[in-house]
Amino acid sequence: MLDIDFVRAQFPAFSEPSLQGQAFFENAGGSYACQPVIDRLTRFYTQRKVQPYGPFAASAAAGAEMDEARSRLAALLGVDSDELSFGPSTTQNTYVLARAFRQFMQPGEAIVVTNQDHEANSGPWRRLEAEGIEIREWKIDPDTGHLDPEALEPLLDEKVRLVCFPHCSNVVGEINPVTEITARAHAAGAFVCVDGVSYAPHGFPDVGELGPDIYLFSSYKTYGPHQGIMVVRRALAEVLPNQAHFFNGDVLTKKFTPAGPDHAQVAACAGMADYVDGLAAHHGCEAHELHDLMRAHETRLLQPLLDAVSGRNGVRLLGPRDAANRAPTVALALPSSAEAAAAELATRGIMAGGSDFYAVRPLQAMGIDPARGVLRLSFVHYTSEEEVAKLIEALDAVL
Repeated sequence: MLDIDFVRAQFPAFSEPSLQGQAFFENAGGSYACQPVIDRLTRFYTQRKVQPYGPFAASAAAGAEMDEARSRLAALLGVDSDELSFGPSTTQNTYVLARAFRQFMQPGEAIVVTNQDHEANSGPWRRLEAEGIEIREWKIDPDTGHLDPEALEPLLDEKVRLVCFPHCSNVVGEINPVTEITARAHAAGAFVCVDGVSYAPHGFPDVGELGPDIYLFSSYKTYGPHQGIMVVRRALAEVLPNQAHFFNGDVLTKKFTPAGPDHAQVAACAGMADYVDGLAAHHGCEAHELHDLMRAHETRLLQPLLDAVSGRNGVRLLGPRDAANRAPTVALALPSSAEAAAAELATRGIMAGGSDFYAVRPLQAMGIDPARGVLRLSFVHYTSEEEVAKLIEALDAVL
């Protein structure tokens, strides 16, 4: 079982006086940062805030720490270090990849997108339609938000070059079977791009084992600084056109990041690996086994919350009611303003959000007015049983 006291001791936010008495349930918008990340960021700005990879000691140390972040995170994700790149955000990374695919593809060829995605893994690809690329939409079930793998099959033919879908929706919460979907797309000759932003906080995935050609997530939602992390497997990266300076075209870690990296934040990302390694060592398990420990803790806490909200009159729970099939990201469609409900929860010590959360397409597909939005309650493995009980009590009063 996950040692929740040890976990919370690694996050300064839980001992911060200004946050006492408040339970944090907007983790899907960005998690707390762990102490190793904060320590590395502080050290970089204090000791190594110079141009990296130079001949003097501070510069060499800066470059070495940036390289460490890449190599250790790549190992955690089961890919080679030069298959991992850092960018300013997942949205920006996706836009760059979309431009690369536009140059790679011929007019009339197709990309499959879903209406379950956050707009970051939908909009950049859809914009290519104006440039002659056919866009095919893989639609969710309007009642449940479910993305049926069988419904992908009719969309696949020899014209499809790319299939884009989320590992987990940021409002539906259901975990999609990445390996199965990837196999279907690969069998049709298409590459696969997975948006992992809403899944990675719940256990770093083994991208190498899952199989997609592209996997994207945001380190500020996985206990780190504000960076977008992008895995592009070598077989695809080598054939896509260069998006960086012409002299960086043969360097995979630079090829799809035209802007210069944020040196300090890249270096601080190694603190995420420090945290995972420390947590695994404390629990006497391997890093990949830690994923299951984290998920088990989240699932145990999530089921009572799902039970508490699923039977309420006038409240619509999006996604599965079984905690085992979803991430602890719970979106509720209310008869009144979701933003107002979040504000009322704040008076009761619950930090949550009411918005469309850039999930306008899935909300519209499920008949929900994006202007009214949904109340989103999201947590991760550092959330305690007591905090979930406090949330349920507050919901009883507000809803």
